[in-house]
Amino acid sequence: MACVKLLVLGGSVFLSRAVAAEAVARGHDVTCANRGTSGRVPDGAAPAVWDRADPVPAGLAGTPYDVVVDVARRPSWVRAAVAAWPEAHHVFVSTVSVYADESTPGGRPGTLPLREPLHEDVDLGADPEAYGPMKVGCEEAVRAGAASWTVVRPGLIVGPGDPTGRFTYWPARLGDAGPGEEVLAPGRPEDRTQVIDVRDLAAWLVAAAQARTTSDFDGVGEVLALSEVLAHVAAGCGADVRPTWVPQEFLTEQGVQPWAGPDSLPLWLPRPEYDGMCAHDPTPSYAAGLALRPLEETARDTLAWLRATPDATRTGLSRDREAALLAAWHARG
Repeated sequence: MACVKLLVLGGSVFLSRAVAAEAVARGHDVTCANRGTSGRVPDGAAPAVWDRADPVPAGLAGTPYDVVVDVARRPSWVRAAVAAWPEAHHVFVSTVSVYADESTPGGRPGTLPLREPLHEDVDLGADPEAYGPMKVGCEEAVRAGAASWTVVRPGLIVGPGDPTGRFTYWPARLGDAGPGEEVLAPGRPEDRTQVIDVRDLAAWLVAAAQARTTSDFDGVGEVLALSEVLAHVAAGCGADVRPTWVPQEFLTEQGVQPWAGPDSLPLWLPRPEYDGMCAHDPTPSYAAGLALRPLEETARDTLAWLRATPDATRTGLSRDREAALLAAWHARG
């Protein structure tokens, strides 16, 4: 395998750090460009300081790279990276949020309409709905300016190091449960969802960089019933729990939030309007080399990371809030 000179834009947090670590492990020459404020880059990777709100530093812009891996959401940042290294193969990490249709299961690139692109940078604090359209604008910038490119649209990325807490709620909750303990499970057992381990996604991105694969893909895992997901998480955490499935109508009535946040139930999405968001067809990605580890392993390693990292982000219901909801649900008879 030839050594690739690879630039990771980021490299200190979650996915971009996992990509850098994977590339180093495969023997590539890796540079991580970031502000230097969010943590260390992996051992073996060279750090370079660049705040992407500023022009590309002359020393960095003057260095040729075979591959650039970019996870940015601001179109101006992506345009600047493509302009600085137009001859490189760009691996751009987009999102399934680029799709305008979130209700149709089994979608894949080319079968679902995209949102209208935004080519200007928008403050997501003021307009969170701009996230998907900005990513569409970023994708267009890569295709228009890079010599070759891979665009990968992940769904929910999970695993050790997750800064969002959107999946870690479940290993934390089930891993600390007593034998036979009742646990609130949201919606219906048959509701479909999918997650992808950050390490599996990173390995696939580096392989795409090595091969200079040129196409669009959804970076997603196996579509499973939510009951199966929770069973895999429980098995990985060594837990024996008793799930009580509570309908979404009751959860909404009680003010519980879906997906993420301090009073949420992660992995729960309103149905049927979000039936497709976490049910994309992974077959083309499997055919392109994506390989997945067992979800039990992801849950086990996530729980170990949480226990070793007291300040890791945690989200979702408090135990008291969960107990109150279960009591209210049982009181309904």
